[in-house]
Formats: sequence, C-alpha cells, structure tokens
Amino acid sequence: MGLKEDFESAVSRSKQLREKPANDMLLKIYSLYKQATEGDVSGDEPGMFDFVAKAKYQAWEECRGLTSDDAMQQYVDLITKLEA
Repeated sequence: MGLKEDFESAVSRSKQLREKPANDMLLKIYSLYKQATEGDVSGDEPGMFDFVAKAKYQAWEECRGLTSDDAMQQYVDLITKLEA
C-alpha cells in the first residue's frame, strides 16, 4: 500500500479505536489530519472565548511547515500506536 492508502485506512480506523484518546491526543490527531489534507493553517485565530476552536487552531499551527506526506506518515504512526 502507498502512503495515501495507509493514511485513508488510518483515518477509518481512528473512528473505531477501543478507547477514546485524551484531549491532547485528539488535538494531535486533528492537527495532523488538517496538515495532511489542507496544508498550513490559514485564517484568523479564533477569539479567546471559543476554547475548542482556539485549541484546534493552535494545535494545527504547531504543524506549520510539515509536508503533507510527513503529516500523513505521522498520522498513520500515531493511530497505529493508539491501536496497540
């Protein structure tokens, strides 16, 4: 399988994890997915009272500069680790 197929498989498997990951891990999963599929974060940072959106934005911001392929590979590795 190629990286794109591995990534798509990991995305499907991420929805079937035995246990729900902790919030910090969910943010990492989200940010790697967004970086892999959309590239660097764009748009204005949400206001300080929108805690969830702000946390997601900041997590994605931490992935800035990561290539799509690198983000896909890190996503696959993370989901595989969570499944173990």
